Formats: sequence, structure tokens, C-alpha cells
Amino acid sequence: MSQKRTKSVLRIVLFLGTAISLFFVPWLLVKAWILPLPDTIQQQAEQAIDHGFDGIVVYVDQGGEMPQYYTAGWHERDAKIPAKPDALFKIASISKLYDAVAATKLVAAGRLDLDKTVSDYLPALKGSIENAERITLKMLIQHRSGIPNFTDTPNFWAAPTESFEESLALISGKPANFEPGADYEYCNTNYLLINKIMDDELGYPNFKFIQKEVLEPLGLKNTFGSVSEVDLAQVMSGYHVGYSSDLKKNDHGMHATAADVGTFLRALNDGSIFKTGEREIYISVYKFEHAGWVPGYQSFAKYHQELDAVVIAFYNTTDPKLYNWNLSEIINKRIFKILERQQN
Repeated sequence: MSQKRTKSVLRIVLFLGTAISLFFVPWLLVKAWILPLPDTIQQQAEQAIDHGFDGIVVYVDQGGEMPQYYTAGWHERDAKIPAKPDALFKIASISKLYDAVAATKLVAAGRLDLDKTVSDYLPALKGSIENAERITLKMLIQHRSGIPNFTDTPNFWAAPTESFEESLALISGKPANFEPGADYEYCNTNYLLINKIMDDELGYPNFKFIQKEVLEPLGLKNTFGSVSEVDLAQVMSGYHVGYSSDLKKNDHGMHATAADVGTFLRALNDGSIFKTGEREIYISVYKFEHAGWVPGYQSFAKYHQELDAVVIAFYNTTDPKLYNWNLSEIINKRIFKILERQQN
């Protein structure tokens, strides 16, 4: 085959490969990526609604400036109530930051030990969780345990478990995904066990400890451990594509306003949340930003060091294929680009 013909064939193959790959990429994501960057975060929030989100709340705390709030869409779609900057939101796995801080404080106080194992703290689980005698508290915090994730069991979100025992039963006796400490895999079972360990050590629900040691010192009065503790009217409605009902009544743990999460995240990053010696422990075990997902709710808490900016973004629409998750990550990056451009 001549060199000229070879190049022609390669061009055709590359074209077909590109065309096929684009066919499988949702065009909405491509559109969100290539649209001209708006001048303001408010315009970006409104653009998110055009992309299919029912509502969005964005909180921006940039060092030296008053915090700013941006909203678009609906707080409650059916009642046509506009999105509220002070709405309570299901923050899902962002709560792991609070759990990690609480565990750090208990370690610093000598009440927990990072090197002790699951079987040390929960001896009844030896045999039902593979490697329980080798998985340390530190591995649980860092998602390096190898324990299977109970929320990955088939159809979990169609009928979520309601207790520690029910959740643990979903993975009891299953083989480990990898040797303790040998790999990383995000796993909600890790934090299920951490919360149980903290509850047992404290002798009461660890959220009370978080209230006393974290929320009260920071003056956070709009962070709650359960939907049962709040006025439902203040909770932003949540919607899942293909499911008609409002999901705000579902209890998936912590609820907070964007401002409360933002204040917490800044204190976490600047170290003011910690007492002497605690920050060094925390640095060794966990990260300083997080995201969360439960049906109807996507939440993001991120600190941009160069901009000295905390950005909290709440989106109240999810979908089975997680396209909305990818879409929200694109929007989040664009928000930071707008902040960068405004600073320059």
C-alpha cells in the first residue's frame, strides 16, 4: 500500500473513531463544556437550569470579601417556590469530612487509636468481615480497607437500609476487594464502621460530639444530623430522573445550608477547627474537600487555595446514569474559571 493511501486510510479510521466516541458522549455534556464562559456566576447558575437541573444553590466565600450567594431554578418545583440561598440540603458524603474531624479529635484525646483494628473495636465482626483483624482505623478513614461497599449492592437505592445491622448484613461474609492497605476504593462501609466505633467509644450518637466540638465553636446553627430534626419546608426538594416524587422526606443523614458547609470547610482548611496537635493528625488521614450524592441531591465542597475561595454547590437533580454528576462537575470548573477571570 502506498504511503499516500496509508495516510488516507488512517484519516478515515481516526474520523470514524472520533465519530463513534462522540456518538456515545451525551451532547448535553459537550454543549456545557464548549459554551462561552458567562461573565458572572449567577449567569452560570441560570445556565445550569437550562441544562436540566431543577434547582441550584452556590455559595462563594473568597478571602477578604463578604460571602456571596447565587441561586436559580426551584426550591420546590411543584409549588413554584424559587431556590433559596438558605435552604437546607442533604449533603450526603460531605459528612465524611465531619466524621474524619471527629475521629481525629478522639484520636488526639487518646480515646481512639489509628493503629487499632476493626476486630479490636468491634470484635463481633471478626469472621463476618474479611481481614477485620488487620484493617486499622486509619485504613477505614482513608478508604484503604478493601471492605465491599454496602451501597453498591444491587438496587440499594430503591430500598435503602435503615440501621447499622441492616447495612452491614449486605456485605457480611463477602470476600475483600483487596488486601488491607494495598489499594484505594471509596467505600461507605468504612464510614458506617467508623461511626459505630465512635458511638461505642462515646456512649452516645457521635453527632452530639460533632455538635459540641465542631458546630458550636464555629457558630453553625443550620447543620443537622437527620431530616427528622428539621422543618421540611426548609429542605430543598430533590428530584431523580424517571422518578416523579419529591425526595426531601428521605433520611440520608446530615442536612446543612451552603453557608454552614462553607464556614466549616474554611475552618477545616485554615486549621481553626483544630486544637493543638489535631491538624497534624488530620493531614495524615484525610482530605480537605468532598462531594456527596444521594438520589435527588448532589453536593460539592471545594477550597481553591490560589484564589483563597471556598465554593459550595448544591444541585437538586440526579439521574440513573450519572450524567448530571458529570454535568455538575463541568459547571463547578466553570465557576472557578469565572472567579479566576474576575480576580485577574
